[in-house]
Amino acid sequence: MCEREGFVVWFTGLSGSGKTTLAVELEQELRRRGLKYVQRLDGDVVRQDLTRDLGFSKEDRDENIRRVSFVASLLSKNGVATICSFISPYREARRNAREKCHNFIEVYVKCPMEVLIERDPKGLYKKALAGEIKNFTGIDDPYEEPENPEIVVETDKETVEESLAKILKYLEEMELIPPRVDDMEVARKV
Repeated sequence: MCEREGFVVWFTGLSGSGKTTLAVELEQELRRRGLKYVQRLDGDVVRQDLTRDLGFSKEDRDENIRRVSFVASLLSKNGVATICSFISPYREARRNAREKCHNFIEVYVKCPMEVLIERDPKGLYKKALAGEIKNFTGIDDPYEEPENPEIVVETDKETVEESLAKILKYLEEMELIPPRVDDMEVARKV
């Protein structure tokens, strides 16, 4: 039997926007708060094993998200706090993920293209702009911004801590995670 209700925090945004950074920080914080069942699914890691047979066509990207949604659905329905960080560029694929997953929370990790090109931690934008990478999301393949995400973080304007605080506050308000231990101690003293 699960101690807490499962959920899916789905980070979407362009490459280099900060999805993985926030996902790692969220995973660590959930574990600090005592959640026993936490699983992080990251786009780069999943493509090495679960979806290595897929390319980057629209059909393959949709299939990638379909497979990840299936895994996230199983985890969340079994009480696991599931953190997904995927570009997931198409609204319809994200909508399908939402329909499958228990307690789906979409987090749009928003960052302007000029900042992403400047950051370019993996050198991918440079290669895409030079024509060395085809079908690169945001350059020559579309990214459909979320229409109604539960949370929007703007990583060009917010620190990692500020963005993470927004996410944690939402999860606390939805009673999916316990408040921080020091917050509970303050509440008991009042």
